[in-house]
Amino acid sequence: MKKIVPFLWFNSEAEEAARYYTSIFKNSKINSTTYYPEGGMQPAGTVMTVAFELNGEEFTALNGGPHFKFTEAISFVVQCDDQAELDTMWDKLSAGGTIQQCGWLKDRYGVSWQIVPANLDKLLDAKNPARAKRVMDAVMKMVKLDIKTMEAVYNG
Repeated sequence: MKKIVPFLWFNSEAEEAARYYTSIFKNSKINSTTYYPEGGMQPAGTVMTVAFELNGEEFTALNGGPHFKFTEAISFVVQCDDQAELDTMWDKLSAGGTIQQCGWLKDRYGVSWQIVPANLDKLLDAKNPARAKRVMDAVMKMVKLDIKTMEAVYNG
């Protein structure tokens, strides 16, 4: 089996979104673009799909019309190595979008993202419920996550 590729349905912004996302993530590129033929769901010659990579992970974006919208039920997690990277990803992805609680945001296209430290699993260590609770209590008070604060409450 080949790998699983997220497929994102846009109204008409697939190419714009793919260019935007590939400008944010390192090791990213647009691989191909297809166009609607005569008699398609959209006008002939307009962009139908854009295949692209974000940090080496494949995605496909479709211009399918206004029939479906993104919700928070699906999100992409961006694991950041340090606060500077977290701040950069947060600022770029939230630009023109809406910020939410606990490291979540919606970008300008309505796609949900979670911008988190790469060591989040360690900080929410189920083997130490007291530590995990302290971290979760701190996270619940945050909008953009602060790694130093999370590590400090983890360490007690």
